[in-house]
Amino acid sequence: MEIDHTMRTYDGQCHCGAVRYQARTDLAAMMDCNCTNCRRRGWVLQSVPAADFRLLAGEDELTTYRFNTGRIAHLFCRHCGIQPFARGRDGEGNELVMLNVNCLEGLPVIDRSTIMHWDGLHR
Repeated sequence: MEIDHTMRTYDGQCHCGAVRYQARTDLAAMMDCNCTNCRRRGWVLQSVPAADFRLLAGEDELTTYRFNTGRIAHLFCRHCGIQPFARGRDGEGNELVMLNVNCLEGLPVIDRSTIMHWDGLHR
């Protein structure tokens, strides 16, 4: 089953469900990254404007990890350790949220050959 690239609202959560959110996206710009963090976690990422993201539960259950330039807030559930999303800014300074697509509900299996590659290791 192929991913439908229609703009829609997805529900997402960490493994234990303490952190839950909704995000509006078309999933048309999914990517992977070869930085040490993303590579080790096996992330598939999708960037959305902060206005298209809503945290429903778990703000107090999140813990933050920053590395390298420290510009991205990598947010983890303090109970199950899953990183369902991260917060940061794009090159123009706009607030964005990077979704961990693997934490979204109701998706078909992702064909990794169809997603873009980001060389985060050498930036």
